[in-house]
Amino acid sequence: MTSDATQLTPAQNADSPARPARAALVTGASTGIGEATARALAAEGWRIYAVARRAERLERLAAETGAVALPADITEDDDVADLVREVEAAGGIDTLVNIAGGARGTDWVADANTDDWEWMLRVNVIGTMKVTRAFLPMLRTHGHGTVLNLTSVAGLVSYEGGGGYNAAKFAEHGMTRALRLEEAEHNVRVIEVMPGLVKTEEFSLRRLGGDAEAAEKVYRGVEEPLTAEDVADVIRYAVTVPHHVNLDDIVIRPVAQAAAHKLIRRG
Repeated sequence: MTSDATQLTPAQNADSPARPARAALVTGASTGIGEATARALAAEGWRIYAVARRAERLERLAAETGAVALPADITEDDDVADLVREVEAAGGIDTLVNIAGGARGTDWVADANTDDWEWMLRVNVIGTMKVTRAFLPMLRTHGHGTVLNLTSVAGLVSYEGGGGYNAAKFAEHGMTRALRLEEAEHNVRVIEVMPGLVKTEEFSLRRLGGDAEAAEKVYRGVEEPLTAEDVADVIRYAVTVPHHVNLDDIVIRPVAQAAAHKLIRRG
């Protein structure tokens, strides 16, 4: 497949002829960091294929940014195959941004909810694997492909009540590192962004079963937690630097979160 999403080189400048736009598929684009990333890249002139299960939210994003809305469940093989066909027919991508994921529950391992654990492993790990596996041939053919996986500091340090989410994010972290080793010979760079405390519309609300008060308590007293836009800006930078530059592992936290065990709350 020949993609028109050509990687820009430092030699190209404002006086160069018109250049094809970069193109990315962004999963988890209906909300939070995924939506913010789709908006940030679209604002830079990228062609964006926005993927999530909620079609109505994707259509709104498409209307506001020019992104292509592709409703899909990344854990379903047929949906992923349809994504590849639609993106390939439209010209392909040079960048895959895997953001879809999430957490459910805060049970200790002794009280683990099997359904929650299976959901976290399926979405964070298996879904990311399926989309990556499906698009790697396209990224290899392009010649300057990029895969960026959004994981979490929960994939670096465990904590009580986080066993299921830790397990999923440790697995995704390990998968990302293996992928980097495997794809270097194909000139596919692999980037991992690991946020700490990010205040988004839905993450804690979903994790805590829709309990708005409990979700708000997660951020209470924390001066300036990260926002989805903060993380999206880091992602935008990481995928737009010259292709020979690989920002392997990026940890991003608010200043108030000096470490996993040290979070400053005031008031």
